[in-house]
Amino acid sequence: MKYILLVLVTSLSTWVFSQEKVSWVVSYNAPENQIEFRATIADGWHLYSQFIQNDIGPVPTAFVFNENEAVKWSGAVQEPEAIHAYDENFEASLDFFKNQAVFTRKIATGSKGTITGYITYMVCNEIMCLPPVDESFTVTIP
Repeated sequence: MKYILLVLVTSLSTWVFSQEKVSWVVSYNAPENQIEFRATIADGWHLYSQFIQNDIGPVPTAFVFNENEAVKWSGAVQEPEAIHAYDENFEASLDFFKNQAVFTRKIATGSKGTITGYITYMVCNEIMCLPPVDESFTVTIP
């Protein structure tokens, strides 16, 4: 009986605390000549901005790109307008996204090849936060 209870508690905690609260789709948008990072955020959770404006808050979302001499960038990663609201977890007003957010980075004309890297992000709901996660990505520019 104790074994069954242990398995049940472990399975439940794995499900509750799993970092499947954000799903990422990374793609190349040819007409705009940019990489798009589309985050779909689970109901009740929020993803933090790249630009956290205090030093006590969560880990901001960050995009890390591996070197590729065939790819030249035209600016930094852009993000949509964030929600600026009080966050109970950090007792501060912070910038975050709910439901969905699309981050973009423009590519210089003539760039081609495969872009690899990872996204570091952290999510919270109204009562708790999950540890930061690094999620790898690969996208090809034809």
